[in-house]
Amino acid sequence: MSADPFGTEALRESVLAAWRGSPTRFREDANAEEDLRLGGYRDRLLVELAQNASDAAGDAPGVLRLSVVDGELRAANTGAPLDAAGVAALASLRASSKTADTVGQFGVGFAAVLAVTDAPRVVSRSGAVAFSATRTREAVPALASARGGDVPVLRLVWPSDESDVPDGFDTEVRLPLRSVDGPALLAEFAEQVPDLLLALPGLRRVEVGEQAWDRTEADGVVVLTGPGGAQRWLVHRVGGELPEALVAGVESRPQWSACWAWPMDEPPAGDVLHAPTPTDEKLSLPARLIATLPVEPSRRRVLAGAAATFVLQEAAAAYPDLVAKLPAVERTSLVPLPGFPLSEVDDRLRTGVLAALRSASWLPLADGEWAAPSTAKVLDLASFDLVELLEDVIPGLLDYELTLPPHAKALAALEVPRLGVSEVVSALAGVGGDPSWWHQVYDALSPVADVDSTAREAMGGLPVPLVDGRLVSSPRGVLVGTDTELFSVSGLRIAHPEAAHPLLLRLGATEAGPAELLDSDAVREAVHRSLDDPALDGPELVRTVLRLVSRAGGRPWLSELALPSADGEWRRADELVLPDSALLAVLESDAPFGVLDAEVAAEWPRSVLADVGVIDGFTVVEDDSPTEPDHDLADEGYWWDAFDVPPTRVLGIRDLDLVARDKWPQALAMMAADPVAWRAVSEPDGYTSWWLARYATIDGVPLGSWRLPDAEALEGLYDVVPPIGLPPHVLAAAGVRTSLSVVDSDDVTDLIARLGDPARKLSDALVLRVHAELAEVADSVSVEPPDRVRVLTGAAEPADDVLVLDLPWLLGVLPPAQVLASSGAAAELAELLALPLASEEVSGAVVGEGDEVVWSELGAVRLACDLLGVDLPGGSVIVHDDLVVAAEGAEHSVSWWVDETVVHAADTPEGLARALAWTAGRWDDRHTFAALIADPTPAVLLG
Repeated sequence: MSADPFGTEALRESVLAAWRGSPTRFREDANAEEDLRLGGYRDRLLVELAQNASDAAGDAPGVLRLSVVDGELRAANTGAPLDAAGVAALASLRASSKTADTVGQFGVGFAAVLAVTDAPRVVSRSGAVAFSATRTREAVPALASARGGDVPVLRLVWPSDESDVPDGFDTEVRLPLRSVDGPALLAEFAEQVPDLLLALPGLRRVEVGEQAWDRTEADGVVVLTGPGGAQRWLVHRVGGELPEALVAGVESRPQWSACWAWPMDEPPAGDVLHAPTPTDEKLSLPARLIATLPVEPSRRRVLAGAAATFVLQEAAAAYPDLVAKLPAVERTSLVPLPGFPLSEVDDRLRTGVLAALRSASWLPLADGEWAAPSTAKVLDLASFDLVELLEDVIPGLLDYELTLPPHAKALAALEVPRLGVSEVVSALAGVGGDPSWWHQVYDALSPVADVDSTAREAMGGLPVPLVDGRLVSSPRGVLVGTDTELFSVSGLRIAHPEAAHPLLLRLGATEAGPAELLDSDAVREAVHRSLDDPALDGPELVRTVLRLVSRAGGRPWLSELALPSADGEWRRADELVLPDSALLAVLESDAPFGVLDAEVAAEWPRSVLADVGVIDGFTVVEDDSPTEPDHDLADEGYWWDAFDVPPTRVLGIRDLDLVARDKWPQALAMMAADPVAWRAVSEPDGYTSWWLARYATIDGVPLGSWRLPDAEALEGLYDVVPPIGLPPHVLAAAGVRTSLSVVDSDDVTDLIARLGDPARKLSDALVLRVHAELAEVADSVSVEPPDRVRVLTGAAEPADDVLVLDLPWLLGVLPPAQVLASSGAAAELAELLALPLASEEVSGAVVGEGDEVVWSELGAVRLACDLLGVDLPGGSVIVHDDLVVAAEGAEHSVSWWVDETVVHAADTPEGLARALAWTAGRWDDRHTFAALIADPTPAVLLG
């Protein structure tokens, strides 16, 4: 082998000639090397050694061994051995022998060795060279002296006869350490090795002292295995030729590459740009960028220009591909979060990366597809169920995992809109879906409504599916009942049972069982209008209403429901009778009722049909707070008017006027057998008994005109009711007389007629009782004057000749056939019967003189008053042996008389007793007075 295989002598002579010819050139070289040693390469020794080793390795990843031997740092590497071009590059501060696709082999970066030595050597299988500050000073003593001994070490190169390259290696850089602690230097190198192995794919192994690190790569994952274990990095690479317009700007390198790397086993920390080895360009990205960017000679800063801009743009565009390699739920960890950029490069990269991420499809959607953040949406509600339910409703809806807090900042950085309750409600507007799906939506939203009043307000616009297939825009006004069947009434807003949920009630819906549904405005309106077009909606409405009634019972207004009749027509429910109802047998043939269609009658229970007003028996109307006679009861107004004070309760049977006249025994039997109807019949002072007594007939005679057989006190006044097979209590409740009673003017008219009937044989006592009853009601009724009245003889005399006795002494001058048989209330009876009072028609004068006697002087009178405990009246009485009064054209012998204020009495017990009773105001005691005056003894009083 030649003693100088790399032509170092020529290189030295060239440099020395340049220095001798221009001392300025010497100073420039010295200054440049000093700048490199003290500036850009002062702490890049391992980086430069590793770069050289990587470039030397070529296509087969190489090995770099670092060790300290005999005070020298030795860096052995595999790969291409040293050649003349490499030596020339080593001896030039401005030249490089790098090929187009290498990082850099023995270029200006070799100046980094000057940080630890001033006599570096390179030993290779092809030869060896050495540099030396001492030999350089000896070669140019004058120039060196001028700079105080400071000379450029790497400008002059000498051949070396060393050839002992370590086994398995091709080249070794040997650096005699100058004031450097070798073990400490190796320890420092050991810390840098993992990052260098990641950045330099040309190396597969780095050994530092007794430690070693290996690099393997498979399926986009780089594994760095060292003394501390394994580190995994997820990587994604892009590259290609630089555009032709940019080639000149990157030192004639037409190739570019960029690699994104993300640590898989530990959280990413602050990093710097690697180009491909570390620079001083700080980055805040979650992943490391390793790119062939043009850098300044110091290799610390990116060289600004079009080439750098192009590579950074391409690197940013490739970032989503790295992100896409992560599991879906971990991808947001690679999104740069908002913050101040750490450098200009960081700012460019962050901007480009975010733009690329926003437009690339890498976010997992709820439906299993992928979407770009620019088209994605995320629920602001951490609800797995809700996300699953809405995946087909909201385009671009992200997977549930991305709704959780750890992803919030990343999605915000990507400007992914967050959908709150109001946005969800808006998205649901008009959406279809099975009712059960809607129930699940409500269930998913319910926890939010429980804790957030604002959310509840927004949920007021949630759509609700109804049983009729409609979808309404709000729960307000919707009836909810989970046990309801599919009721269908136009205008009725019933939530579908499969959609019903408690949340709807909190949002304004009404809990609706059958009763609430039945009482809804829509059902009431439908029933009210059911006769307008029954052929269209009638059958369905009938089924709906009857189903509700079967659960909730009837309502009075349901009587308007249109039902089909046996003749094919539609009629109100209360105008139809059940086909097998016993009522049909007692009604008039022309009664305005139809018969319910037989199929409808067979389909529904009798009780349900009766609850809507279909007639099965007698219909009872009940009102506990009546205000007027408006209950559709026959002749109700007459009954109402019979009361001085309006009735406080109405309980009556309808349509009594439609019963056939000859069917009343059967009708009364039906009422007695029906507890509800019987209650109406037996109601005290009730409408039903009032009507029956006046209008229901037996043998053509009203019930109130008959008496029960045992009502003997009414004998002669009323006839005994014929036997019709009904018990007495039923007949009595229906109005058959059991005693004397007067209720209204009809009773008065009837009684007056009966008293005036000459054919009736009445006892005097009964006549007096009847007149007493009539007097009680005389002030409240008005009747037609009778033709005949009952007089004291018991006969029915023409009313024109009869007087009403109002002054008892006048009876002494009147014939009994001319005096009405009554015992009081003369003025009332006279007014009622249109008869004159006796005092108005009769006058008389006492004939003859009598003796005026003071009452106290009459011994028998005094004893009688004393026995009765009655004070003797003051004044006196005119006593006559025979008291005669001239009246009515004749003289009459009487027992007593009152002439204005003067009392006259015949000298008889009867005459004195009547005068005493009238004067003392004890008229009712006149007969007692008479007995005591005749015999004023205790025996008479007590016996």
